[in-house]
Amino acid sequence: MRIEIKNLTKKFKSITAVNDISFKIEKNNTLGLLGPNGCGKTTSIGMMLGLITPTNGEILIDGIKLNSKNRIKLLSLMNFASPYIELPKKLTVKQNLEVYARMYGVINKNERIKELIEDLNLGQFLDKKTGELSSGQKNRVSLAKSLINKPKLLFLDEPTASLDPDVGDFVRQYLEKYRKENDLTMLLASHNMKEVERLCDKIIMMKKGSIVDEGTCEELTKKHGRKNLEDAFLKIARSENELV
Repeated sequence: MRIEIKNLTKKFKSITAVNDISFKIEKNNTLGLLGPNGCGKTTSIGMMLGLITPTNGEILIDGIKLNSKNRIKLLSLMNFASPYIELPKKLTVKQNLEVYARMYGVINKNERIKELIEDLNLGQFLDKKTGELSSGQKNRVSLAKSLINKPKLLFLDEPTASLDPDVGDFVRQYLEKYRKENDLTMLLASHNMKEVERLCDKIIMMKKGSIVDEGTCEELTKKHGRKNLEDAFLKIARSENELV
């Protein structure tokens, strides 16, 4: 799926959380959405998921406007994962996956759940309550939930936060493999610059609700005269100017 954001703005009373942003994510590409805390990333993702109503602007998915008329149809083709949003804690891992499979109307849901259990190594804690899992286990379950409906558009917010290096690498490898084998377009919000360099085709830098720079990892690193993306990110984040 291709997503196009046109002049997207969100105001909460006197506060402008997202200020007139525009960008595109081409089909089967991964866009990195970067910026310091409070820059508008989460609000932007919320609008793209149909959870927050924009003050102004449009969200087009394969040329179809995301609005109340098309919302259900389009949302069935998307999904989302974040370690900061808990799945129902009193349900077991298996029960959570079954609930979300039914919510998304997954055909052959038992087969799909079995695939994800094997792919993400969930078998050892399948019958444990989600609230009893470690951070790493929760992240893998959240990722499984986000892929339950085989989405064409996937939003990831810090998918490897709080994971040890080995599990984090496992998740990144899995996402790389999954994208290659499926028609998947992704938006990745992350503070892990190595992860962004590895997974993203293009990057957008946000600051104070606005897009302040964009390009590939190589383009941004070269433009800002830095050795790597992390140093370029720090330069942009610490700059006093709105545009850099």
